[in-house]
Amino acid sequence: MEQRDLFGNVVPSLINGKTKSGLTRVENGEYLFYPNFFSKAESDLYLKSLKTGIDWKQESMNMYGKQVNFPRLTAWYGDNDKPYSFSGITLEPKTWTKELIEIKEKIEPISKVVFNSVLLNLYRSGNDSISWHTDAEKELGKNPVIASVNFGATRKFQLRHNETKEKIEIELTHGSLLLMQGELQHFWQHQVPKTSKVVNERINLTFRVIKL
Repeated sequence: MEQRDLFGNVVPSLINGKTKSGLTRVENGEYLFYPNFFSKAESDLYLKSLKTGIDWKQESMNMYGKQVNFPRLTAWYGDNDKPYSFSGITLEPKTWTKELIEIKEKIEPISKVVFNSVLLNLYRSGNDSISWHTDAEKELGKNPVIASVNFGATRKFQLRHNETKEKIEIELTHGSLLLMQGELQHFWQHQVPKTSKVVNERINLTFRVIKL
């Protein structure tokens, strides 16, 4: 039976003091977090294979008349007719790898979505980050489901409501899955801030459905 907090949010179930899974409903959206969706053995293998098997790029964007490098490496994979545009750049998809298809097929039953694209980010250290933004580009359609898979170092993931400025912070762990859905992308921004702590590499995959 669901347990709820004072605000009506579903409290994640606990096993041996650790969060197993949970649905959290917030104003204008909801998310589900599975901190140990992939086993440590699976996560270790995927971290290693993605680090060496993905065609990582150093992308840049125009800012105040200058080209500025993204503070992370990126890659875009998916169906061959699904480009993706953001921050003034357009990415053409690389062909799905065996590992990406495996990960995709493992998360689709619980996501209840068949994804056709994935954006990968490689955070090389605590100095790599991604600033406040939404995944609400027109290619994603209305109320997109975004599935975020994480391998490597634990990093803080923050959500901030556009109007109320309410903030939520989640520790994205090695092998975790975060599903963002409902109106979330239209009303909440999110970021992975820099950290002064010494942290190892982290690979994040955000699976999406490109509709245009």
